[in-house]
Amino acid sequence: MKKEAKLMNCEESKQRLTGWLNHQLTESEQEALNKHLAECPDCQREFETDRQLWQLMGKVTVPQPSEHLREGFYAMLNHFKETEAPKKANVWQEFIQKWQRFWTPQLALRLAYSICLISIGLLGGYWLSRPKEMAYQEQLDTLTKEVQDMRQMMMLSLIENPSASERLRAVSYTKEINEIDGRVLEALFTTLNNDPNVNVRLVTLEALAQMAKDPHVREGLVQSLPQQESPLVQVALADLMVKLQEKRSIRAFKQMLRRDDLNDLVKTKIQQTIKDLS
Repeated sequence: MKKEAKLMNCEESKQRLTGWLNHQLTESEQEALNKHLAECPDCQREFETDRQLWQLMGKVTVPQPSEHLREGFYAMLNHFKETEAPKKANVWQEFIQKWQRFWTPQLALRLAYSICLISIGLLGGYWLSRPKEMAYQEQLDTLTKEVQDMRQMMMLSLIENPSASERLRAVSYTKEINEIDGRVLEALFTTLNNDPNVNVRLVTLEALAQMAKDPHVREGLVQSLPQQESPLVQVALADLMVKLQEKRSIRAFKQMLRRDDLNDLVKTKIQQTIKDLS
């Protein structure tokens, strides 16, 4: 069954004028348009007028380009270039002339004088502010040194405390001291060799291991080997010597192997350490 064409108003019909002239409407659109034109005299007259105009336009003769068109175009283009180039050159020359008139010796002198004043002001401000910065840095250095001295004093006072927890806290202060002096090192080695608490000794050994770049610390660690009685500390020292590749400790380890009270597991560990260092 054929679908009935949709009714079309005047505005919709005018929108399809170009398609109607070019015969590009669909069958349903053409049918609806024809039905509208049959019922609307105004649109019928307008469409007929446009159709006649369209047919007349199709009969208009299109003029052929002249043989001299290309030559004339390029001649006109060359003439345009020749006239525009002097204009650009004249603009540039005019700019240079204006700049020369503006840039007088008096202006150059004033500009140089201004630059000198600005430079002197900047340099003066820098040199005036420098003593303040130096004074501030000196105060900061003094304060830092005072803090370091205070930490060393607290460390040295706590390292002899009867409480093992306080001695552990004293050893922890070494991490906050930038420059370790001889008194602190002596206190640490005394704790490593003589402290009755094994945990304090192990923490002290760990603190000294962080300073092992110092030749005096490495020598002190080697000398402390024969003084250790705790198997835990002996094994920790053996691991540290291997890590540091401290071959001077081989002699001390061989002396430890002659001890009758040496733990069997520690003996095995020391024998392996000697092999690793040899």
